[in-house]
Amino acid sequence: MALFTTGEAVAVELPIARIPTRAAAFLLDLILQLLLAVMLVLLGRALLVWIGADSAWRDAAMLVALVCAFIGYPVVFETFSRGRSIGKMAVGLRVVRADGGPIDFRHAVTRGLAGIVDFWILGTGLIAIVVSMCSPQARRVGDALAGTVVVHDRSRLPFAALAAPPPWLTGWARQLDLSGLSDAQALAVRQYLVRFRTLTPEVQDRLGRSLVLSVCASLRTVPLHGYPPLQILGAVLAERQRREIPPPPFAVRRPAPVPVTALRSV
Repeated sequence: MALFTTGEAVAVELPIARIPTRAAAFLLDLILQLLLAVMLVLLGRALLVWIGADSAWRDAAMLVALVCAFIGYPVVFETFSRGRSIGKMAVGLRVVRADGGPIDFRHAVTRGLAGIVDFWILGTGLIAIVVSMCSPQARRVGDALAGTVVVHDRSRLPFAALAAPPPWLTGWARQLDLSGLSDAQALAVRQYLVRFRTLTPEVQDRLGRSLVLSVCASLRTVPLHGYPPLQILGAVLAERQRREIPPPPFAVRRPAPVPVTALRSV
């Protein structure tokens, strides 16, 4: 398991995919890539023979077919399926960003091109294996360049760690204008709250006061006196999460209160 902090400053743990499962997904994809390459080469050669092209065009068509099969295949699938090739779908893997979010075309292209280094330079995938074994998150060269991680998407994941506001600061936090709080500041606050118990008392106080001053300056509000930084930052982050995370669809709405005048008229 590895801890990821999303852009909304929510910490979640995702199970990292290791070499055995990734190797199984790679072998399944490799079989499909070989079949695709053979099919494209045969179709290309048949077309070029029909139009009477020379051998140079046939060699170029073979190169294009190989590029489409071994680079275009993972790029297309990982882009449109949000990080899953057919092999990864079969074993329950998914490529995600370093913050746990879905990848896009840029990440898929970077991983696809880096696959030349990982798998095809030595022809054995030895580079990918060695680099993955040396990485705490089992990242190969393509993952390191693209800023991605391969995780299991079929495991039961724990709930996201959400900040809980102190009840005595809830009213103060709900009056704040949080539009000035940047994602980077929210991420720093989240990391401080998650790591709070592992910090020394001196670091807890010094770093907490620094974050309170920075956050209050961005929110254009005066820092509260008499409350520890942990409570102030927890109240601000909890209010930000309350505003950005939508309520569950099955949430029961309370009926609107009946006006007193209506009760009197009855």
